[in-house]
Amino acid sequence: MSDLKTGFDLFTERSVVAMRVNGELRDLATTVTDTDEVEAVEISSPDGLNILRHSAAHVMAQAVQSINPEAKLGIGPPVTDGFYYDFDVETPFTPDDVKAINKAMERIVKQGQRFQRRVVTDDAARVELADEPYKIELIGLKGGADGAAEEIELGDDNESVEVGGAELTIYDNVDAKTGEVYWSDLCRGPHLPSTRQLGNGWALQRTAAAYWRGSEKNKQLQRIYGTAWATKDELREYQARLEEAAKRDHRKLGQELDLFSFPDEIGSGLAVFHPKGGVVRAEIENYMRERLVANGYEQVYSPHITKGTLFETSGHLQWYKDGMFPAMHLDEETDADGHVTRQGQDYYLKPMNCPFHNLIFDARGRSYRELPLRLAEFGTVYRYEKSGTLQGLTRVRGLTQDDAHIYVTPDQVKDEIKSQLEFVFETLRGYGLNDFYLELSTRDPAKSVGSDEQWEEATETLRQVGEESGLELVSDPGGAAFYGPKISVQARDAIGRTWQLSTVQLDFNQPERFNLQYTAADGTRQQPIMIHRALLGSIERFFAILLEHYAGAFPVWLSPVQVVGIPVAEQYEDYLWEILSTLKSKGVRVELDSSSDRMPKKIRNATLQKIPFQLIAGEDDRANNAVSFRFRDGHQENGIPVEDAIGRILEAIETKAQV
Repeated sequence: MSDLKTGFDLFTERSVVAMRVNGELRDLATTVTDTDEVEAVEISSPDGLNILRHSAAHVMAQAVQSINPEAKLGIGPPVTDGFYYDFDVETPFTPDDVKAINKAMERIVKQGQRFQRRVVTDDAARVELADEPYKIELIGLKGGADGAAEEIELGDDNESVEVGGAELTIYDNVDAKTGEVYWSDLCRGPHLPSTRQLGNGWALQRTAAAYWRGSEKNKQLQRIYGTAWATKDELREYQARLEEAAKRDHRKLGQELDLFSFPDEIGSGLAVFHPKGGVVRAEIENYMRERLVANGYEQVYSPHITKGTLFETSGHLQWYKDGMFPAMHLDEETDADGHVTRQGQDYYLKPMNCPFHNLIFDARGRSYRELPLRLAEFGTVYRYEKSGTLQGLTRVRGLTQDDAHIYVTPDQVKDEIKSQLEFVFETLRGYGLNDFYLELSTRDPAKSVGSDEQWEEATETLRQVGEESGLELVSDPGGAAFYGPKISVQARDAIGRTWQLSTVQLDFNQPERFNLQYTAADGTRQQPIMIHRALLGSIERFFAILLEHYAGAFPVWLSPVQVVGIPVAEQYEDYLWEILSTLKSKGVRVELDSSSDRMPKKIRNATLQKIPFQLIAGEDDRANNAVSFRFRDGHQENGIPVEDAIGRILEAIETKAQV
């Protein structure tokens, strides 16, 4: 018989907080045999951080109920960089409440309470948690008759919580010496061995309102967010990143730099771009169009609205209807008595451009000689995002996709995907983004169409191309769209945040649903394979990413105003305007500050507006046909000949330099 051991027997390092037994995460107190496959889970690993953060959420909930025993528990999952817990309380949490909760958490952490797992029956859990209505609801939603765990979607952060499958478990927080139970919670686990291992690398952040299970039909609860890290230094680094991110928040910069707004009169998630924002957006799009032409794309246009039958054919009404705006019933005609003489039809705002491009492909016969056929469109689409998920330009209801669909023969697939990725990297580098890795999203069998063979072939093709790119390739199991696998480019910005930008998706399904065909070399009719490619994702979101990446200080070629002239006194305005007019004639965006402000204030105003070049002129400059160059960082160069100044500005724009 094999010897029984626990994780405490196997791992003595303090950095190990859990273990993976035969592929499943388990507490260190779990008993194992020498026939089990056991791996250590370090606290700094992704799994370790999730366990740390979920444990912190439990400690926070214990602290809340120690202060307010009437508070009812919602859920407390780990999320990206932190955790939260939802509570049903009579009044929203105040800053003073949060301070008291923080103090109570500190006491619990210092006590070194053990997290102790306990298996219970459904009936026993219902009795024990009779005063916790939300936990009782979760018990009712857990695994079906076969005992398989059900993953329950909860909240607007798209997290999920499993409440158990074959086993339902409760975790007790107990005194390490006496075994006295201080607090208990329904939970799948695992957890840290002790609250003491939370250390001082955690902090409470903010409060918010959140509907139970993310539905506005349910009661609104109060949520407390926090963050937790393996060390105090990592916490401080994270907090510094948050401070920097707050300075770069595109919503704040958009207002300060007069780039865009979200008027209440239009509606949530619908932005308007102001003149300066329009300049930046146009430059983003113009560069993209140049790249499209250089890479063999043909530009097309499609309407914003269509009959619902188109989305029935494409499958969107079956698979994506919740993300679409409601139907508009149009074209119905009635007689004078109100009798319907002509049946109406449902029309929808389009959420995707691909069905329209399929119709363009199918508008006439196609030959293999035309393939790859690359159709591109800056197509505005509309998606009904829940109000709680909207976030500036990064999550909107009206967005313009730099959408492309490429139709290829089977033997062209791999080379075309490789070519598309190279196109993506070169273009993103042109915008100043250089740090990438790749993510491969694979099939969710419950949310997909097509044969196993098609999916396997498509997924393996994307995997090979991703690996051959030389970039890191990470897996996203079950993250593919319903019609095919996806490889996405994840880009890191100036402060290390990761953004999903470009996507390349293989699709065997749409060509079949639309019965798309081309004439092959042997004269037979064949079905093309379709590649979906979005390079920027959406113009709006990419605008926000660039705005935050550059903290509003766009490179010269993207800046709304590229040069501002600042005269030392009014008598030098004409001299400066002559220089600015020469620049303007060469396509440079210029302004002359002829306000009555003193020169230091003019310089400050131009600096706050993050204008790349300030040209300053006084008597010596005019006498010597020169200017003084002042840059955004405060550096200044005096006595630059006008011809040299103009040349430097034009070169900076042409080379897309960051100044």
